[in-house]
Amino acid sequence: MTRPVEGEHEHAREIRSTDEHEEHPGQTLVTTSHQVIRDWAEKRGARPATVPGTEHGGRPGVLRFDFPGFGGEGLQEISWDEWFKTFDERKLNFIYQEHTADGKQSNFFRLENPKRADA
Repeated sequence: MTRPVEGEHEHAREIRSTDEHEEHPGQTLVTTSHQVIRDWAEKRGARPATVPGTEHGGRPGVLRFDFPGFGGEGLQEISWDEWFKTFDERKLNFIYQEHTADGKQSNFFRLENPKRADA
């Protein structure tokens, strides 16, 4: 599923499919595509997760990814369906890098709610 990216991203390249990639290492990318996000995470061995204690109304709270070897002991794994349902309900953007400026695989990502940025 892909919905339009909302908000201002003057330095980020919007990615809509897994066929699109960075133009140069270190470039900031933005997407709402479930397949792009899942592909990016799975290439890094990351699993969808949430921060325990942040849930509200029986729904996941803060969304994260649990990367192997990066101390995710404080995270609770959730299903992809739960992760994407929450992502879509909050109308979040996934901002990320595929590679660092020196060409190494990057785990950098953040989730942005463009409506909050305006507040």
